[in-house]
Amino acid sequence: MTRLTGVAAAALLLMTCRHEARAQNRSEAVQEVEAHLDNLHELASTGDFDAYFALYTDDAIFMGTDATERWTIADFKEYARPAFADGHGWTYYMTSRNVFLSEDGDTAWFDEMLENENLGLTRGTGVLVRQGGAWRIVQYNLTIPVPNQLAREFVGRIRSLPSEQ
Repeated sequence: MTRLTGVAAAALLLMTCRHEARAQNRSEAVQEVEAHLDNLHELASTGDFDAYFALYTDDAIFMGTDATERWTIADFKEYARPAFADGHGWTYYMTSRNVFLSEDGDTAWFDEMLENENLGLTRGTGVLVRQGGAWRIVQYNLTIPVPNQLAREFVGRIRSLPSEQ
């Protein structure tokens, strides 16, 4: 009986250690994702074109605030190049962020609230994947949250615009 109790205690200890290690790994992964996103905003603000776009996968999609702005990474680079040319891209300040991880820890998704001088309050959402041990953004979506009390008015104004073919 004593030997069985010792084996059970050892198994319980091993499971506890694995659980703690997995929790620590998940916590570290969340910190890595947060640092990646912080770096994204810093590099955009300083206009470091190559380093900024190195944070994305080769097949990434960026969706901007306009309904027509669904860009492949190649299209997004073309759009961003002039803004980055003078060493100043665009500046967003993160005010809050939530990060979530898949069970295997190799995919992360997030939502963040951002402040921008021109657009005011914005929301970024997206997905990152771990590739070769490094996080890369596979999708980023930038939106302007519309207060519910203004939504109908905005929808009416959008509908009144000439449609783009």
